[in-house]
Amino acid sequence: MIHFLFSLCTVFSLILFSFCRNDSTNTTINIQNRPFNAGNASKLSELNYLTTVENRFNCPENYTRIRFPKSSFKNWLRTFPLKEKGTPVYLYNKELKSPQSIHAAILDIDAGTTDLQQCADAVMRLRAEYLFQKKAFDSIVFTFTNGTKAPYSKWREGYRVHIKGNTVTWTKDVSVDTTYKTFRQYLNTIFMYCGTYSLSKELNPVHIKDLQCGDVFIHGGFPGHAVIVMDLAINKNSGKKIFLLAQSYMPAQDIHIVKNLTNDGLSPWYEIPEDGTLRTAEWTFKTDELKRF
Repeated sequence: MIHFLFSLCTVFSLILFSFCRNDSTNTTINIQNRPFNAGNASKLSELNYLTTVENRFNCPENYTRIRFPKSSFKNWLRTFPLKEKGTPVYLYNKELKSPQSIHAAILDIDAGTTDLQQCADAVMRLRAEYLFQKKAFDSIVFTFTNGTKAPYSKWREGYRVHIKGNTVTWTKDVSVDTTYKTFRQYLNTIFMYCGTYSLSKELNPVHIKDLQCGDVFIHGGFPGHAVIVMDLAINKNSGKKIFLLAQSYMPAQDIHIVKNLTNDGLSPWYEIPEDGTLRTAEWTFKTDELKRF
């Protein structure tokens, strides 16, 4: 869900950065200093209050999970730790999300303390966290809404963005800093100046028949929405695929596995819709809106 107040200079002009978010003015961002590590999921699940996506949700009869390389983004999502069953979805300000009836589980990762980590942001957060843990720092690159590339490698070197109107400049403001705290500061800047519009343009289209974990159903717009495929299984007889979806929403909130409200017997798994329309709890996508990093 996009979260900008914007002005368009012409039909083809892009959003003025000083108005990219309605909560971006005079915002103090509290950063979580401890890096998140989904690689600890197997250890965390032994503590009884956490489990993983894979362990929490069994496949329906005649379905089996499609296996992925252990170090892949696909497997990282599947083994992502979840909070205790019954945990409600909280907004960034610790208020309860309304409604509380659409989530099947909550990912064990913070939502931040400001209204920044919304739908596309949650997708970018997961992708960036994976790459950060892999130490693939040069691969962490997102695109601002005006088309400017924002590489994390430059941020690590001490460069910071300065925005005037629709112009972005990078200047060397601080010393080199490779800490997780600085990485989170980078992400909050990404969340402020990126959204479904920009993310949908930088992702690559994927045919629904080639659906994989980590793919994103995304409607880029003002507003727009995005959900990410967290797990994937296949029917050993028919070859049909089913999948789990996760999202954040507006206001910023805990990232959660979304129930399938159109098929209680299958929920929270989703089938590939035959009519080309994917109906999720809070948004309806077309299957040709599927994209991939």
